[in-house]
Amino acid sequence: MIPNAVSYRLAKARLHASLTPGLAATYDSDGFALADIAVADGKISAVAAHDRAAISSGAVDLAGRIVLPCFVDCHTHIDKGHIWPRKPNPDGTFTGALNAAGADRVARWSAEDLAKRMDFSLRSAYAHGTKALRTHLDSVAPQEEISWPVFETMRETWRGRIELQGACLLGIEGVRDKKWFDRLAKRVAAAKGVLGVVTYMVPDLEELLDHVFAQAIKHGLDLDFHADETDDIAAISLKKIAEAALWSGFEGNILVGHCCSLARQPDLEVLDTLDKVAKAGLAVVSLPMCNLYLQDRRSDHTTPRWRGVTLLHEMKARGIAVAVASDNTRDPFYAYGDLDMLEVYRMATRILHFDHPVADWPQTVAATPAKVMRLDGFGTLAAGGDADFILFKGRSWTELLSRPESDRIVVRGGLAIDRQLPDYAELDGLMVE
Repeated sequence: MIPNAVSYRLAKARLHASLTPGLAATYDSDGFALADIAVADGKISAVAAHDRAAISSGAVDLAGRIVLPCFVDCHTHIDKGHIWPRKPNPDGTFTGALNAAGADRVARWSAEDLAKRMDFSLRSAYAHGTKALRTHLDSVAPQEEISWPVFETMRETWRGRIELQGACLLGIEGVRDKKWFDRLAKRVAAAKGVLGVVTYMVPDLEELLDHVFAQAIKHGLDLDFHADETDDIAAISLKKIAEAALWSGFEGNILVGHCCSLARQPDLEVLDTLDKVAKAGLAVVSLPMCNLYLQDRRSDHTTPRWRGVTLLHEMKARGIAVAVASDNTRDPFYAYGDLDMLEVYRMATRILHFDHPVADWPQTVAATPAKVMRLDGFGTLAAGGDADFILFKGRSWTELLSRPESDRIVVRGGLAIDRQLPDYAELDGLMVE
């Protein structure tokens, strides 16, 4: 289907308006238009509305199959990935996940263990069509001295295939040891990473946030928070982060993940928070699969009553940048997943109602996270950009999102890649005591 050639033309591709800036074409009600894509020397040389003469001139006829830019996954944990077989979550709760992952980290997270599991995760993401990925790295002492060098090596190994970013991860209480946290911030800056913490309603939250922002400003770092991953309506750290951003005058990018409690709070509280988030210029990422798995899980085995996701529709209506991402993969926080952003978007469409209309929701797995991660040219299809895209069999959203599309074609630099997924058996040696 994709020619093994330096230059070629694809005719009658179905492209989405939100991911093809500058394409002048007639779009259908779901935002699709038929277009022709010219590829030369690994770049997209032209994207234009479909010309019927293109097929007769030797172009490959895609017959209306959907083509999307390669995915951008802005919130993952590949340092935790695939530890489920050796350290499962005993009850599926958030507390069970914290305890299991923490115990496994202390007992097993050597450089060799991390490298094998991280590489396995990246091979999976690459085969599914991901071009850029941000991973959080547990950075509780002494793990930061192990994980960050592994991350830096992995980033170099994967350069040109996946643009890899790292964000440190620790509970906000760890910031109380200011000398240690300042050293960590310096270490993150040296690795060209992102400064990140998990926030919750500790008494000194505002003071601790002040220090986090001060270190980010000092080292020129962007920020990435986990916030309010709970159903507790008293959890308002998203609002506190927005307030801290405003009073600090912070000018970098800020991404906040989860924000689950917002969906449980009274309307006046929600409106106040969203107004501050918009004013502060925060971006928010929801993790629909992981939060569906963990949130409202009940010890009495009764049915969960809510979906666990945050208020993306209300945020988007205020101009807040919103994304969805993979989060955890086969670890105590989420027993499933494969870093497949099509699966993430399919689940998000069903859980968060990214349909009727589709509008520009496809940006949540491509253009929007690319902007948050400062990745110019990622997440869109445009003339002059890299010929990095995914060709699906589906010709509409209902076709695309009804099947796994496991036979999709991933194109990088104009050529179809080998999409062989790694075998779980490769990890067997890491699962024995």
